[in-house]
Amino acid sequence: MLEGIKLVKSASGQKIIDNIDIQLAPGEIAVVIGPSGSGKTTLLKLLAMLEKPDSGKVIVDDKQYIFPAEKIESPPWPKITVVFQQLFLWPHLTLLQNIKLPHELRSGGRPRGEDRRQGESTDAPEQRRLEDLLELFDMQGFVHRYPNEASLGQRQRTALVRALILQPEYLLLDEITSSLDVEQIAIILSYLKRLSKKGIGVLIVTHLLNFAREAADKVIFIDSGQIIESGGREVLDSPRQERVKKFLSVIESAS
Repeated sequence: MLEGIKLVKSASGQKIIDNIDIQLAPGEIAVVIGPSGSGKTTLLKLLAMLEKPDSGKVIVDDKQYIFPAEKIESPPWPKITVVFQQLFLWPHLTLLQNIKLPHELRSGGRPRGEDRRQGESTDAPEQRRLEDLLELFDMQGFVHRYPNEASLGQRQRTALVRALILQPEYLLLDEITSSLDVEQIAIILSYLKRLSKKGIGVLIVTHLLNFAREAADKVIFIDSGQIIESGGREVLDSPRQERVKKFLSVIESAS
């Protein structure tokens, strides 16, 4: 179980995350929705401990991280892995090199050249996983391009595969489908459901309500740094809170 308990985060004197409790169970797909600037991305950073909460607690299975703290001892990476909307690809590396770099660094190896990457890997299971993912997301035709030579959708797929190759137990995704076509969104949805069946917890920030309806075991609505409503998929169809009803109505009318 990945849990955030009474998480608080402020910036410039304003609370971005305000006393949030959140849980993500192994094998669960949870979807976070809410207006722009409501704290969704910051929440992912706190759960992954890429930013330290001002106060509160993060629990990753049997390990607790209590804040405030000077530093994070034994951070839970890549057990928790995040894909952000900004993607953070190295511009001087090809998409394939970007995918393989975190795994190689984690394994203590030095990044190798492109020719080596196209050949046999010293980690045969990892190589097979990589080849399967490249085929699944139809990336063979562009994986040797550099980020500035690829479309945003191609870069999004690259960032997702880079995370998946690390085999996280909790996968946090920030608007990862925002520039993908309908076919690629369907492929990602299918793959995320496969991951959940393997016991991997998935937390997704998205503005795509139909994707949320198809994906979610649990829906969480955040506004002004607080969880306003949470529950099953019925939150998207029959919300209890007026703020959630208003938000969904605006999104539905704009789509």
